[in-house]
Formats: sequence, structure tokens, C-alpha cells
Amino acid sequence: MQFFVHDPWKDRPVSSYNIVHEKLFHAFVVSEDLQFFRHAHPTLVADGVFQLPIVFPKSGMYRVLGDFYPAGATPQLNARTVFVPGDSPAPVQLKRDYSTKTGQNMRVSMETIPEQAIAGNRTQLRFRFDPGDGLQQYLGAWAHMLAASNDLIDMIHQHPYRVDDGPMVEFEMVFPRPQVYRVWVQFQRLGVVNTVQFDVPVALAE
Repeated sequence: MQFFVHDPWKDRPVSSYNIVHEKLFHAFVVSEDLQFFRHAHPTLVADGVFQLPIVFPKSGMYRVLGDFYPAGATPQLNARTVFVPGDSPAPVQLKRDYSTKTGQNMRVSMETIPEQAIAGNRTQLRFRFDPGDGLQQYLGAWAHMLAASNDLIDMIHQHPYRVDDGPMVEFEMVFPRPQVYRVWVQFQRLGVVNTVQFDVPVALAE
């Protein structure tokens, strides 16, 4: 995949970028059945051109979220859709899944505050991990999270705003719509990146 970044005023290629969380560009790729997730970092190969080699595992629709920060501008979140020819998978049906997950070298549990997330309201997502030692920053943050609605219209990239002295990381989210959101969270412990996922149903405000 190639990403072409031009300024909106004179349509010139953008040559300079701020480093955000140790990288110039973060890209998230998610399949429509929410089974494929990748957080990768395209390489700047020319002015305004980033490149990312990727192997799509199956046919169907993929959503790609680009996160970058041109120098002298504002941080950019830009989503695009890629179609891989062939039969599309069946529509995904998600339900609440807060069960403890096992990563490469840690187990992660999640709770939401309030227990029922409401669209448009603030929700705290609190993650606890076991063992509680060895947590390291991954790409300049204690964790990275991508939340995607089950219809892939919403894609939200977040970092935790609070880490206490114990084995806990907390995010603050505002889910925009009443949908079920799949939440991928990445932690680094003792040099190993753990990626786990949870499904959060979001209700309509009364």
C-alpha cells in the first residue's frame, strides 16, 4: 500500500513530519469480519509518499486508518477502504466479551466504568494485567488501543491517560454511536508485544 500526503492548499507533497510515539506514520488495518488486525508503520520513501508492504489474508473489505502529523499542521486521522477481490465473509455479529485474555507473556482483564457504555458519554476502560511486573512503554506509550465499530464506520486510536503504580492501565473513551465495538489493546512486557481484544456493547443514551 502507498499513502500519498499532500497539503490541501496547493496540493504539494508534504516532506516534513513530526515523530509521534517514535514513528512518522501509524497505520491500522482491520478486516470486515474483525478477525485480522495489524498495527504497522509505513516507511517514508519520497516526499509525501509512505509505503507499507502487506499480505491480505483473505478476500473482502478492509479498513485502513492512517495516523500522522505533518510539520506545521495538525495531527491527522485518515480512514480509507480497500477491497480485495473474491467472496466476502459473512457479516460479523459481536456480543459482549469482557473475558480475561491471554497474550504472549501476560493475561489481561478489562472492566468498563460505568459497566454499560453509553454513546456520547465518557467511558473508562480499565485494564489489569498479570504478572504485574515488567511492563514497558511500547512506541512511547504504556499501551496502544484501536476501537472499531462492528460495521467499521468508526475507528478510534487512543493511548492511556493514567497508569498507577500497580498493574493497571486506564483509557478514557467516548464511543460515538450505539454499536458493539471491538477493542484491540497492545502492551509490551519484557520486550514482548501482547495484543488482546475485547468486545464492548455501547447503548443509546436514554
